[in-house]
Amino acid sequence: MTKVMIQPSYGKPETRRHWADTLDVPVSFDEPPYRDALTPDQRAELRSTHPTGSARFWGATAKHDKRVDTLHQGDVLLLTGQRHVRAIARVGHVVRNPAFARALWTPDPRDCLWSNVYSLLDYRATWIPYERIWDLPGFTTGDYFMGLRLLDNAKSTTILNGLNIDLLLRGAA
Repeated sequence: MTKVMIQPSYGKPETRRHWADTLDVPVSFDEPPYRDALTPDQRAELRSTHPTGSARFWGATAKHDKRVDTLHQGDVLLLTGQRHVRAIARVGHVVRNPAFARALWTPDPRDCLWSNVYSLLDYRATWIPYERIWDLPGFTTGDYFMGLRLLDNAKSTTILNGLNIDLLLRGAA
C-alpha cells in the first residue's frame, strides 16, 4: 500500500529558503559538502536511486523518526504551504543523518535540527488548493494540515485517487 505523507514546507522565510535550496533545484550529493556528510553506504544507496548523482531533498526533525521509519520508496509526499499543495513527489531514499541535513539546509542553531532526509523521485510542482482535499471523503473543511502528517491507508487511498496523484506524477519532469 502506498502511504501518503502531508508535510508543511513553505511557511517561515527560513523554510522558503530551504525550499529554494533543495526542492527548486536538484542537489549534487556526490560533491562537497554533501558527499563528505554522507557515509559511504548512504552515498551508494542514493547513487543507486539517483544514478545522476543529484536529487531533490526534504526532511523532518527527530520527533518524526517513527513516522519516517515507515516510509518506503514510492510513497507519496505532499508538500504544502500558502493553503495549497505546492509540490508532489515520491519518496526515493530515506537517510537519518543530521550532518547531511545541516549541509543541505544550514539551519539556525536555535531551531530544531533535522535528522531525517529523504530524496524525491518524480517531483512535480503543483498549486492544488486545500479546498480540493477538504472536498474529499474523510477530510475536514478548515484543516490547514499543520505539522507532518502520515495518513492512514483509507485517507492515503482517498488522496491518491481523489487528486489523481499517479497521473500528476507521470507528467513529472
